[in-house]
Amino acid sequence: MKVNQERRAYFESRASNWIKYRKRRAYYWDSITRYCNYYIQEENSVLEIGCGSGELLSAIKGKNKLGIDFCEPILNQAKQQYPDIRFELMAAEDIQLTEKFDVVILSNLIGVTDDIEHVFNELKKVCHEQTRIIVTYYNRLWEPIIRMAEFLRIKKRTPEQNWLSNGDIANLLYLSDFDAYKTNRSMLMPYRIPLLSGLMNRFVARLPFFQLFGLNQFVFARPFPPRLPQAEVDKRYSVSVVVPARNESGNIEEAIMRTPAMGKFTELIFVEGNSSDDTWDKIQEMADKYKDTHRIKIMQQDGKGKGDAVRKGYAAAEGDILMILDADLTVPPEDLPKFYNAISRGKGEFINGVRLVYPMEKNAMRSLNTIGNHFFSRLFSWILERPIKDTLCGTKVMFKNDYVKLAKNRSFFGDFDPFGDFDLLFGAYKLNLKIVDLPIRYRERKYGDTNISRFSHGLILLRMSAFAAAKIKFW
Repeated sequence: MKVNQERRAYFESRASNWIKYRKRRAYYWDSITRYCNYYIQEENSVLEIGCGSGELLSAIKGKNKLGIDFCEPILNQAKQQYPDIRFELMAAEDIQLTEKFDVVILSNLIGVTDDIEHVFNELKKVCHEQTRIIVTYYNRLWEPIIRMAEFLRIKKRTPEQNWLSNGDIANLLYLSDFDAYKTNRSMLMPYRIPLLSGLMNRFVARLPFFQLFGLNQFVFARPFPPRLPQAEVDKRYSVSVVVPARNESGNIEEAIMRTPAMGKFTELIFVEGNSSDDTWDKIQEMADKYKDTHRIKIMQQDGKGKGDAVRKGYAAAEGDILMILDADLTVPPEDLPKFYNAISRGKGEFINGVRLVYPMEKNAMRSLNTIGNHFFSRLFSWILERPIKDTLCGTKVMFKNDYVKLAKNRSFFGDFDPFGDFDLLFGAYKLNLKIVDLPIRYRERKYGDTNISRFSHGLILLRMSAFAAAKIKFW
């Protein structure tokens, strides 16, 4: 496909003062760079399409970075400014690359592209199954303001723009076989005014309702997973099921007997922690009893809390997929194959169990707990920028490879989550994984009492929520 020659001529005519103009508007452009950088890891390979003079690419993390652009004079300036970064003369409409990248960024490019769907289709050449695509562009609500700024020469006049909503961008990605799984907006003031800009952009722009008016809109996408026959899915991955157990002696044998075989193999990892009953003795007894028919590991945790038990179990896991099964069996082990199918078919990369969809058994959850769960569901849906129906369901599933990355970056959110649920949810968000809710039927526990303290643990949850909001929304 040929590049629009008028568009090429426009950018070439402005190449002589492009860097100077970019520096004058650095406050606006730097906000886009910071936002993209939040989701990029040091080990990622990164491609920017329409890189211009290279400022964004130079500032983001990544071990292998490449920028392409169709305007040779501006691209030459990028090479002069950043000689340690690769730049190639190439149009978005005709990508001539064979290597694949972990992250592909299109920053404010689609507005001046004649055929956006064609450009998105070109991205397939540089994507592998786990590639993340980040598309940034103006919020269409700002169109009259931007046109006025161009008329008053506050902003450089650009060629005629495509004005698209997040929904329009997501739809074009879908037509090009990409799954747009997350959107967001930011920035209410694109110019630096001491104190006021920081207040408006860091705090007000992140609040519900005000976020709708953010100038910058971001769409995150990934390639749709391949469609595989069920027989291939069934044997594609191995599974480790971690069972944290404290005062759950009466449930150990049932956990073994009721957990279905999944994937290439299924291992059960029991992690006992500080029980006052004979849970540890029962775990040892059952592990010996079923050693010939089941793959079982047993251990005792060193610290306290379910989160510590999960981390110890995950460290010993050999499976490709990591699952948590609470030893109270209120989430039926028979439901675990649903989680296996969801993640192995690529429906999501972090599968979150949800107890608040189907009717519960009469005494499965106390009324105050139900109210608390609904409250935290709304709070975390805002923090994590996607609907999270149930934050405290014990069953959460992810790939081990992703967990290894999560654990490596755990210090970003801190290590004070005694439950483990939020450590995983926050980490999955930071890794830019697609989080998917999976409804299950929540059962009444048949043995023992809950280990949750509603009020003391509720205060911990509020503290973690505030900390997460600071790290995710107000950084």
